[in-house]
Order: sequence, then C-alpha cells, then structure tokens
Amino acid sequence: MLIRYGYRISIESSGPLPLVTQMAARPERRMDLRGAENVATLPVVAQSHYIDAFGNLCTRMTSPGGVFTLTSDAVISDSGDSDPTLPGAGEDPIESLPDDVLVFLMPSRFCESDLLGDFAWQQFGTLPPGWGRVQAVVDYVHNHIRFNYGDADATRTAHGAWQQQKGVCRDFAHLAIALCRALNIPARYVNGYLGDIGIPPDPAPMDFAAWMQVWLSGRWWTFDPRNNSPRIGRIIVGIGRDAVDVALMSSFGQHKLLDFKVWTDEVDAGGNPVSPPT
Repeated sequence: MLIRYGYRISIESSGPLPLVTQMAARPERRMDLRGAENVATLPVVAQSHYIDAFGNLCTRMTSPGGVFTLTSDAVISDSGDSDPTLPGAGEDPIESLPDDVLVFLMPSRFCESDLLGDFAWQQFGTLPPGWGRVQAVVDYVHNHIRFNYGDADATRTAHGAWQQQKGVCRDFAHLAIALCRALNIPARYVNGYLGDIGIPPDPAPMDFAAWMQVWLSGRWWTFDPRNNSPRIGRIIVGIGRDAVDVALMSSFGQHKLLDFKVWTDEVDAGGNPVSPPT
C-alpha cells in the first residue's frame, strides 16, 4: 500500500531563529519512499542534516524572522500489515541485554520510573513476566488516563499524568514507559505519523502520534497505550528515551505558532485517497 504524509507549519518570530526539526521518516524507511521527502520553506533558507544519537534524521535551518512556513509532502510504500504481536514473548534478563538497550531502563526527564517503582511492583509485580505483563501495563494506562487534546501540557511527566489521570498520546506513552522500566523491562518512546487506515476516520484534526516500543525476546515490539490495538501504517519519525529526544521542532528563541496541519492518508498509484482523508 502507499501512504501520503506530510505537514504544513507556520511560525512567527521577531528576529532570526535557529531551528532543529525532526519530522522526516527514520533512515531505515528511506528506501520505501516513492520520491523525495524534502522540506520546503518560505522564505527559502539553507538547510543541513544530521543523524542524532538515537538514529533520527534531523534538519537544521534558521528562520530569518517574521512569518516562516515549513512544508513537506511525501509518499511511502508500506506493507499494509498491522503491528506484529507475539503473546509468548518473554522478558530478557538484564545481564543479557545489548549495551545499547540498557539506556531504556533508566529514568528520564519525562519518565520517572524511580518515582513509580513501588506502585509498579505492587500493581504488576505478581503477574507472569513477558508480553502479558506489558499488555497489563498498557491496559492500565489506557483506562487510567482520560484523553483530551485540551489537556495537552508540554511539561507534564509520567508521574504527573498518573496523578492527574489526563493527557494526550505522549502522556499515555510516558506513563507506560515509566511503569515498564520500573519493572526492569526496557521501553522507549516513539513519535511518528499514524493515520486512520483500516479504522473509522477520527473527525478530530490530524496530528503526530506517540507510542512506545518494548524489548521482549530479543527485539523491539510496538505497543500503543493511547489506542491499545494493533494499527496499520505507522511511519516512525523519532525514537528516544522520551519526548525530549524526539521534539518535532526545537527553537532557540521565542516564536508564535500560527498554523499546524498534518496529513496521513492511504493513496493509490495516482495519488488519489483510498480511504477518507484524515
């Protein structure tokens, strides 16, 4: 299947504003692109690219000041398969984990697993280790937090979401990640595109989505505490310890957001929508 995805974002600043954006498909998906995935800016500015410590593709540029618009529109090939599951997957002993997985056991800025350790072991510690225990964590978070776009808070942490019982997809992911790490299960934060493919369209405006990956039986598996069901057509943009590592746009100065639009739709070979546009 083919998926058309992209965004249009406009900001305004009073002077030159250095930016780092992270809204492009991860390097491992570049071979799936049907054409270029470029960022067009108005006014046009110089851009440079680099791969960060987590393997994410980042773009550097500087807005000259005033109104500045970034647009990207690309098509990517996708298997059309839903998220794989393996209910028999088990937890790996810490001593056998790869070195690069260990960092995803540690507390981080938005995932204070140290503050949630007592609760995690009381709530989930008696469950059999493995996929079922992770799913129990996901079920708990899915039911514990009330989703509402109006409750978005850029400074809310996993512990805060647990206490307040409200938030958006990043809060669901942060809390589930923190609880898994407290149980000595490696978990990492994922940000990307997720359209309403294979499900009834959501009337709410499209946005980037957050979910998590958990290390079981020697590999990473996708879990989605917000939706709590396998989905089709995830396009990963960023992977990290939490939202700090996968910020869509890091600005080094003050600015105002004027416009924000995201699209993710299944299309045919001619670029025509196959399912209702989100």
